[in-house]
Amino acid sequence: MADAPPHEESLLTIVDPAPATTSVPAQSTYQTRVADYWNAEENPVNLELGKIDDLYHHHYGVGDVDWSVLDDRTDPAARGERVTTELHRLEQAQADLLASHLGPLSPADRVFDAGCGRGGGSVVAHLRYGCRADGVTISRKQADFANEQARKRSIDTQVRYHHRNMLDTGLKSGAYAASWNNESTMYVELDLLFTEHARLLRRGGRYVTITGCYNDTYGRASREVSLINAHYICDIHPRSEYFRAMARNRLVPIHVENLTAATIPYWELRKQADHLVTGIEDTFLSAYENGSFQYLLIVADRV
Repeated sequence: MADAPPHEESLLTIVDPAPATTSVPAQSTYQTRVADYWNAEENPVNLELGKIDDLYHHHYGVGDVDWSVLDDRTDPAARGERVTTELHRLEQAQADLLASHLGPLSPADRVFDAGCGRGGGSVVAHLRYGCRADGVTISRKQADFANEQARKRSIDTQVRYHHRNMLDTGLKSGAYAASWNNESTMYVELDLLFTEHARLLRRGGRYVTITGCYNDTYGRASREVSLINAHYICDIHPRSEYFRAMARNRLVPIHVENLTAATIPYWELRKQADHLVTGIEDTFLSAYENGSFQYLLIVADRV
């Protein structure tokens, strides 16, 4: 899983309770390390894919791969472009899958994107439902980047990004019809995270997460999970803790889907994308294939 020029305020902006902000969020030493990591991050697997259609995601992909993108070995540049486009199609499919579980929503609704990265997920939700969106990231660089993208799309009165801590956003209680985390829960304590989602969501609001978690039935976190933690400076949670923490915070799961098999093709293709590999691809594949790591979609209602 980044300073904005002044511009004329519309009436919607004036009455909006959550203008875009870049105030420094309160954070622990660990969170400061995470912010530093993402402020410095310039990974092609995030940036090059986003340049295709200016939807910048910080997550992986799901679905069947079009393996014909690997056929042309006479023109490495063209082959690389086709692989990049296919990887982006798969990550866009993942974003669309998550967004499909947020509804039904209307343009009058507001949604919250926790750990929004460079902002692609908020744009996807807005384009799908017409709703207003607030994204929060601990990285000033990501918030500034995402707000600039919203301005370029002329949706900055409806989609806004804030440099804040997703555990303590300062956003209005009960103001949100839906909220989500897309591969960002491993950076925080789940009880603190779900407390904030429960505060922000109105009664009957919808929470969705797509996340990697370690498989409790395998035992403790495997060597592969430990390597992923070290690579991304994160702390992957056991699968069972998601459901325990949700139960403690008035979030009732209504749909759970194991996406592990659906994401393996993405990693198999990415492993062959020489211009995009980060060195963690084999670790993800081993973890998924030995059963110690799982990729889950969890949908819950706030009661």
